[in-house]
Amino acid sequence: MFSLRSSALPARRGLLYVALAATAWGTAGAAAALLFQRSGLGPLALTFWRSVGGAAVLLALRPFTGRAARPARPSVPRILLNGLGLTLFQAAYFLAVRHTGLAVATVVTLGSAPVLVALGGRLLMGERLGRAGLAAVAGAVLGLGVLVLGGAAAGSGGGVEPVGLAWASASAAGYAAITVATRHRASRTGAADDPAATTLWSFGVCAVCLFPFALAEGPLPSTGSLPATLLLLGYLATVPTAFAYALYFAGAAVVRAATASVVALIEPLSATAFAAAVLDEPLTPAALLGTAVLLLSVTALARSELRTS
Repeated sequence: MFSLRSSALPARRGLLYVALAATAWGTAGAAAALLFQRSGLGPLALTFWRSVGGAAVLLALRPFTGRAARPARPSVPRILLNGLGLTLFQAAYFLAVRHTGLAVATVVTLGSAPVLVALGGRLLMGERLGRAGLAAVAGAVLGLGVLVLGGAAAGSGGGVEPVGLAWASASAAGYAAITVATRHRASRTGAADDPAATTLWSFGVCAVCLFPFALAEGPLPSTGSLPATLLLLGYLATVPTAFAYALYFAGAAVVRAATASVVALIEPLSATAFAAAVLDEPLTPAALLGTAVLLLSVTALARSELRTS
């Protein structure tokens, strides 16, 4: 398995890990959409199985990751904070999509997250973005809005529901909590927790929290081909879950919290490209413009991070 020794990780590799994680996350939306259509699973049940599967993959890989090279195990409070933040981030996002639609939920969640993360990094760790960094964050949020809302303009224009906005804001808060906590722990102690162990235990907490809701929603597939459903669940648990979150926790420990949150906005770019290539969804001019603005902002902030590291 790839090396995730965060305490010795250079900033350049940390940025690469966050970018790879975000790219993998972008494929999760398409996999989830296919599962919603073909399996009959609801959003909370799907998030439960994603967490269980991700934990199972990481647990199976533990004997092969090299015990002698592992960083410290995460503490119980750290595990609980990450697990609860992860539960809130994933479940609240799916609920926001249900109440107010994919476009608005994505813009509010991913657009609010960098702002909350930058605020948390400033208050807890004194991290400063500077004018160039703030401009990059603003540009990234603008590009995200053009990318998602511009692409949605061609579809049916559903109304913005306050309940959906509340869930999207809660999802952003969960994401911000785990990002700031990861960076704060590394900056305070000078050593990062084992990313694979952190991810494993966090998904365990997430699965326990979601189990009763998955039971109420219906935990088993009710339609479609079972082999196809299991194949999609296996992919969802492995690439955009077990591997992606381990990479993200490793990278987020060595770059500024706000930088990690903005680089993670590569996720909607990956989702747009995947949807166009695999699901035959058209690329609108607004999507192309938003992609260009977002990529420029992410690149500018990454260069700023490397200069300050």
